Amino acid sequence: MKIQSLTQGRRMRGFTMIELIVVIVILGILAAVALPRFTNIQRDARIAKLNAARGAVLSASAMVHGSALARGGLADAAACAANVGPLPVIANNTTNLCTESGRVAIVNGYPAGTRPGIVDAAGLSLVFPATVATLAQEGYAAAAAGGVATIQVTGGTNPLTCSFTYTAAAPGAAPSISVINRAGC
Repeated sequence: MKIQSLTQGRRMRGFTMIELIVVIVILGILAAVALPRFTNIQRDARIAKLNAARGAVLSASAMVHGSALARGGLADAAACAANVGPLPVIANNTTNLCTESGRVAIVNGYPAGTRPGIVDAAGLSLVFPATVATLAQEGYAAAAAGGVATIQVTGGTNPLTCSFTYTAAAPGAAPSISVINRAGC
């Protein structure tokens, strides 16, 4: 009998209204903080891709310049192994330079600010020489005018402002590579 009276004396209790409200408020705060972070993952990926492209352009510019200096402006003895890229077919190492993928246009010892120049030297496309279509498959767009190449990452709110520029080298100077513009990423 004592056992029965003990269990009958205890009542089953659930959560109080205040406890439920506190849990809901905490979940709301977590959702308000975490949800915007998860929606920015794609933007962060485009910015990272843009930084990687800029790094590839910086490296390619230095490597092509080093090759041009090593070759001393003397024309190669034979055509490039990969016979694609700007003419002449035998690289003269003043207007074009042989790479393992093909010829790259150069200006003042650095890659030209064109699509057969810095865009190909940086390897932004798996196809050499890069085309608008092959760059688009990789998520890039590139425009060149007056020795300035604008490299963009597509997919953001405005690809024109998810970009950086490469300005071909002036005589006796290095090329200019801008900081990234990530406003439209």
